[in-house]
This record gives sequence, structure tokens and C-alpha cells, in this order.
Amino acid sequence: MKLHFSGLYAMNPRQLIRRAGYGEIINRTGAVSYARVFGPSGYPRFHAYLELAPGGFEINLHLDQKKPTYGTGTAHSGEYDGDAVEREGGRIQAVIASLKRPTLA
Repeated sequence: MKLHFSGLYAMNPRQLIRRAGYGEIINRTGAVSYARVFGPSGYPRFHAYLELAPGGFEINLHLDQKKPTYGTGTAHSGEYDGDAVEREGGRIQAVIASLKRPTLA
């Protein structure tokens, strides 16, 4: 699920996603993503990537039910839509909207 945000905010996108309860993850290649974890093993978790966009930013959100397994093939159990992802997307939008700077008329 892609969430789109535009306008001016009281914080930068990294700070906004962290305010929504997401911790920063830096993988072995140095790529940065964010997760909101529900279990002691780190899964299930909501997993998000920030992308700058013209006039704002986007959050690419999915739900990882379990750790990806690699071996003879790649198995990624990410869910990019569904009720849980929709609810979490709405929650993130509400948190970030509350931090939007008012526009001058």
C-alpha cells in the first residue's frame, strides 16, 4: 500500500514515521526502512519504506507475517493490502496529519 503525503509538516519524513511508532532498520547493504513490530521474534511486523516525491513523500507499507526464508527459492510473506494493512495505513495517516503545519489563507 502506498500512502501519499504533501505539504509542510512540523518534522521531516524520518521523524514523522518514527512518531507513528516505527523503528529504523538499516540492512546489510545500508538500505533504510522502518518497522512496527508485534512479536518478540521481530515478526509479525508492519514494514515501511520512505520515498521522497515531488511536493512531499510516500510511505510504501506492507505486513510481514514471518521472516523471509531463503534457500532454494525466495519466500517473502509480505501482504500489501487487506484489512490490517488498511487500518495501519489509516492510523499512520492520522498521526502524520496531526503534525501538518496549517496553511495560511
